[in-house]
Amino acid sequence: MNFCSECGERVSQKIPEGDNRLRYVCDSCETIHYQNPRVVAGSLPVSGDRVLLCKRAIEPRYGYWTLPAGFMENDETLTEAAARETEEEALAKVENLQLYTVISVPGVDQVHVLMLGDLVDDEYSAGIESLEVELFREDEIPWDQIAFRAVKMTLERYFEDRKKGVFPVYNLDIERW
Repeated sequence: MNFCSECGERVSQKIPEGDNRLRYVCDSCETIHYQNPRVVAGSLPVSGDRVLLCKRAIEPRYGYWTLPAGFMENDETLTEAAARETEEEALAKVENLQLYTVISVPGVDQVHVLMLGDLVDDEYSAGIESLEVELFREDEIPWDQIAFRAVKMTLERYFEDRKKGVFPVYNLDIERW
């Protein structure tokens, strides 16, 4: 950040009084510009013994498989964001969304929140951000082509939990690299 969004003057990094972290602070109006992690919201859509995955048509990780997810918008709940992303990326509808994994990814300043849900029907197809959309059984998943660690961690836990019939909420961390 070079300039203040309030007054347009230069900013510099310093620790504001009463704080303990470097922040961008306007040299003129003294506005503190906080930069905080972004929330990625998505779903783990399930149909019987299969899960819905999308092959990415965008970077990062173009051509790799992922769960439908993306950045949460302002004035939107987690549940609304997860449903919207599923509809945008897979042209699919989900219901009964329940919190499943919360994964902190400090290396990219993100928190991934994935919600377990039921695919309303088997109507789905590739949205603008997807090359393909497909339902997979556990043994069919292209594990070596999963786009993100948070997605792989979520899928691994889901298939283990499915065997037990219990789906707890997970709070996980991906270590900085």
